[in-house]
Amino acid sequence: QVQLVESGGGLVQAGGSLRLSCAASGRTFSTYAMGWFRQAPGKEREFVAAISRSGGVTNYEDSVKGRLTISRDNAKKTVYLQMNSLKPEYTAVYYCAARGGSSSYTESGEYDYWGQGTQVTVSS
Repeated sequence: QVQLVESGGGLVQAGGSLRLSCAASGRTFSTYAMGWFRQAPGKEREFVAAISRSGGVTNYEDSVKGRLTISRDNAKKTVYLQMNSLKPEYTAVYYCAARGGSSSYTESGEYDYWGQGTQVTVSS
């Protein structure tokens, strides 16, 4: 089992940057594929980015390509989401998620473990 704690959210102006972190507990972080999802008020939770357990495979939702970058440091048991050129429509609670497996997974239903989320607010 793994516990996930997100951090790094906050209020930023449009065009600004944030780096979200998700720290995992346990000794087997390197066996988990990781993902970031977001949920805006009144909307469904949606996929943002995913990374395989080795970091060699990444996937992004089309609208965030070129603005968001997912990465991981298995030694630190942490996954990151670097967010650049932020837009107001990126305002949401951002969640990280984990599951076992060797691939990169884009569906929320495929994940077994979730963090509590961190709020990102982008002002115009």
